Amino acid sequence: MTVASHVEELRRKHQHLSDAVERAQKSPGTKDLEIVQMKRQKLRIKEEITRLAN
Repeated sequence: MTVASHVEELRRKHQHLSDAVERAQKSPGTKDLEIVQMKRQKLRIKEEITRLAN
């Protein structure tokens, strides 16, 4: 896997998590901890994208 394809896969995962966070925030049954965990995972992915892109 090339770096570019890895970064693209990370971007897809980041977008998927963004969508999931948005849905979770609109859903009254979602626990705050779940949302926080998804946001942390998004941040780790974003940091990895930044690290690989530079």
